[in-house]
Amino acid sequence: FLKSKDLLRNTPVQAESRAHLRELLNNRTSGGIIFTTIHKFAPLTSEVGEYTSSYYKAAEGFDEYDLVLTERKNVIVIADEAHRSQYGFGAEVAKGKTEAEVRYGYAKYMRDSLPHASYIGFTGTPVELTDKNTRAVFGDYIDIYDMTRAVEDKTTVKIFYESRLAKLELPEEMKPQVDSEYEEITEYQEYSQKEKLKSKWARLEAIVGTEQRVKQIAKDIVEHFEKREQSQEYEGGKGMIVAMSRRIAIDLYKEIVALRPIWHSDDLMSGKIKVVMTGSSSDPADWQPFIGTKATRETLAKRMKDRNDELKLVIVRDMWLTGFDVPSMHTMYIDKPMKGHNLMQAIARVNRVFKDKEGGLIVDYIGIAESLKEALAQYTESDKKTTGVDTEVAAQVLLEKYDLIQELLHGHDYSKFFTGKSSEKMQAIVETMDFIIGLREDRKNDYIKLVTEMSRAYSLCATTDIAEQLNLEVGFHKAVKVSLVKMLSADGKKKTTTQLDSELNQLVSKAISSNEVVDILGSVGLSQPNIAILSDEFLEEVRGMKQRNLAVELLNRLLKGNIKTFSRRNLVQSRKFSELLEASIRKYQNRTIETTQVIMELIALAKEINEAEKRGESTGLTPDELAFYDALAENESAREVMGDEILIQIARDLTVSIKNNISVDWAIRESVQAKMKMTIKRLLKKYDYPPDKTPQAVDIVMEQAKLMCQNESV
Repeated sequence: FLKSKDLLRNTPVQAESRAHLRELLNNRTSGGIIFTTIHKFAPLTSEVGEYTSSYYKAAEGFDEYDLVLTERKNVIVIADEAHRSQYGFGAEVAKGKTEAEVRYGYAKYMRDSLPHASYIGFTGTPVELTDKNTRAVFGDYIDIYDMTRAVEDKTTVKIFYESRLAKLELPEEMKPQVDSEYEEITEYQEYSQKEKLKSKWARLEAIVGTEQRVKQIAKDIVEHFEKREQSQEYEGGKGMIVAMSRRIAIDLYKEIVALRPIWHSDDLMSGKIKVVMTGSSSDPADWQPFIGTKATRETLAKRMKDRNDELKLVIVRDMWLTGFDVPSMHTMYIDKPMKGHNLMQAIARVNRVFKDKEGGLIVDYIGIAESLKEALAQYTESDKKTTGVDTEVAAQVLLEKYDLIQELLHGHDYSKFFTGKSSEKMQAIVETMDFIIGLREDRKNDYIKLVTEMSRAYSLCATTDIAEQLNLEVGFHKAVKVSLVKMLSADGKKKTTTQLDSELNQLVSKAISSNEVVDILGSVGLSQPNIAILSDEFLEEVRGMKQRNLAVELLNRLLKGNIKTFSRRNLVQSRKFSELLEASIRKYQNRTIETTQVIMELIALAKEINEAEKRGESTGLTPDELAFYDALAENESAREVMGDEILIQIARDLTVSIKNNISVDWAIRESVQAKMKMTIKRLLKKYDYPPDKTPQAVDIVMEQAKLMCQNESV
């Protein structure tokens, strides 16, 4: 802008403070180009004081007038990097021991400061997530300059893709061992946390870090990068490895330097490969040599940007994936699930123009092909039509969820949160928590679910009048929910996240065996293992995909409600850890060559669970009775022989009998357990349950009884 002041007929000015910004805006009738950071829009306790943490902070010298910087209507705000820092409209409650304060993000402060301004956003990667949506904030696209045009204009180079997935298998004989050891590790954890851990570790976070897999990927990277160096027509080419976690990054470094010791150096200014990561003194001792300060990272950045420096390869988790430009970088090895704008930001590290550089290469070890296609469909189609974000639909969902919360809290008054002092705000939160804890278990869960859904809906319509009116309501209920979840999950026997991660990682590492790295694209008959992402053939494949606007998808999730809730009382309906693990591995292997999306499978599974829960309503069975029915009906032959009516009656009798025989120590006294097992056998015999199926039925009914009794007050 400074270089263009003659063309603009204006000299740009930098605002030094909020007071200076107010002066620059009001001491003119038209014209003017003002640069400022977004934090200068936060209100002040005084024009020369500190920025407030809240609109409602009682501070000397604070006045409502401070919220508005100018009433002018001929103000245009141009936000660079509009996918960042532009979503803070919602009220957040900061809680102390005795007080609570309401705070907002800078985006709301900015719009309150300039109530009549127009807003334009510039971004290379617009965001469309549950809590952040660029188009919901700024409106639809005015103009798109995408990657295709950039390559045509020679402002970037082509990016090529190579699939080198590390195939994983879970041996059949290991499944029972994995399952039993998992139960032992997580014995004293809350059910919800156990399910969360299952999902976490059944996906990729532990799988990709197994020792066998890291060794093979390290070997493949070393061989591949050496070939890449030899094939480049220019010297000084660089590469980047993206790992899923800091632990994996360090393990990968150790394996690589074990293969090429000459690449290693303890000296910051020497060595061909380095790990770039942050950390603290509380991290493991063997991590400390890899944890650098800001100064050391700046030194490594300078080395990486110097084409003549021997540093050629860096391993990162999150650092340097955005805004870090090394034009000579030609290869990125990705071993971390990424999608959307994060993926596009990352791969752009290798598309910078540099001398004889023909293109950048993305080497995929994790299976990001489908995510890459989706991201390209969003970011590379120049003439695509955009449906925009239906904020009015989201606003109606917001109202619906708010009304349901009001029904749930009928008779409870929390109005002091909006009118009282900081101490009264905190009291309102505590009293509301107390009210909810007094509700039935299912109503507590309903509240948590509704608040989550209301928050998601709010994020999609934050700029609407309805959202503005309910802003504080949303903030209040989010604060109550956070505190409520913490309180309800408190358990003295819980293990720390670090302990659980460590033990589960060891479990998964033992269970998984890894085959050699394979070229998936070659195995399905594609003649070129390296496919130009921006080639006509590849873009045609992208255009042929069935595209779904992400905002519509998010709204669809909101309207369907929480579809991922698993039953806490039903053993048979719960997915065993080994099954989840195997399914995750199968999806991991097939992501590149199948177009079916994992998210659709999860939605289908959630629908199936919802239907299973509704069966109790149609049959008149309680959750416990339904669980015993499922245990008995798991054997299809028994179900065919006996029929549903008899199995339902057995389930009802089992529920009554087991509840009547529960004692405080029954789970640890063998004599009491033997008596209960005998009771179950007699009941099954009474109804002529098939004798050859009885032992199996007794075992699973006993397991279900233990699960039921954990939820009963004895």
